[in-house]
Amino acid sequence: MTSLPLATGSSSADGRAGHHGEYKVPGGKLVVADFDVVHGVLANVSLSGDFFLEPDEALPEINRALTGLPADSTGAEMAAAVEAALPEDAVLFGFSADAVAVTVRRALAKATGWADHQWTIIAPSVLPTHVNVALDEVLTEEVGAGRRNPTLRFWDWEEPSVVIGSFQSVRNELHPEGVARHGITVVRRISGGGAMFMEAGNCITYSLYLPQTLVDGISFADSYAFLDAWVMAALEKVGISAFYVPLNDIATDQGKIGGAAQKRLANGGMLHHVTMSYDIDADKMVEVLRIGKEKLSDKGTRSAKKRVDPLRRQTGLARAEIVAAMMDVFTERYDATPSELTDAELDAARRRVEAKFGTAEWLHRVP
Repeated sequence: MTSLPLATGSSSADGRAGHHGEYKVPGGKLVVADFDVVHGVLANVSLSGDFFLEPDEALPEINRALTGLPADSTGAEMAAAVEAALPEDAVLFGFSADAVAVTVRRALAKATGWADHQWTIIAPSVLPTHVNVALDEVLTEEVGAGRRNPTLRFWDWEEPSVVIGSFQSVRNELHPEGVARHGITVVRRISGGGAMFMEAGNCITYSLYLPQTLVDGISFADSYAFLDAWVMAALEKVGISAFYVPLNDIATDQGKIGGAAQKRLANGGMLHHVTMSYDIDADKMVEVLRIGKEKLSDKGTRSAKKRVDPLRRQTGLARAEIVAAMMDVFTERYDATPSELTDAELDAARRRVEAKFGTAEWLHRVP
């Protein structure tokens, strides 16, 4: 079962609930919020942290702006209240109004941090590509329903495949002749984003299944880099200095090495999915994928081959060594424990392939 947030508050002698929340802004400072909830509204709000704020008088203004807000206010409503209360000349360094809202909602157990969950890791195991895609939907649902702890799963597969984004057009993304010539399995996933050309051992693919509370108050755009901060540390460990190129590309100074995609479900579960190039056959890729001039020009390059900058060449390491470094960093950062796919999850994924992911109707839902 998914663990509950740590900062849930405690009752005091007079019946008020004392709440304490902390949020370390990615690349920024620590924000701390202490307050009570009285008759459903925030009271006695006190914001603190190692951030920088000018002028000094802005801090009590933030506290006053939050005091009296309904405890069930959304993150956007809290951030808007803070923004409205700030003096015109206010300067916030290392934090933001959104960060304040995240901190308050963490204290209310409406937002969570990495340490508030018991993370697990599923090591790579060879599965059909259709099953890998179906598992993304099944495991996201399981985490959202609280039947599985938040989980990092690494993919493995054997058949050469292309996994297209949920909203991509089959005819616009693929060369039918190349697909047939190279025996490519084509699958549509539930997340958006672009097509992934995947031969056995040519890329590193992983999926994060998490509760949406982890990204509560964080913008859609910022959530990508936030959820992959551990990956940047792992790449640094193997000698690669990587960074995010908005919205969802992972790159080095030598070019793009990967891309991310996300899907948020109605039950509160969230999928964050990443594929990184390891040793892609660029000639074969362009025979299979239609990579348009518009996309290449947007990426600032003229050749599809130049967009593929394999991790093998940049590190000199075996793919398994890079995956092991990623698993080690994730384990160390989040105290994650090993896990395995259950028979029930695998059975559910196979049924989902028969009913959805393996059907022509799903594959060609965008012709």
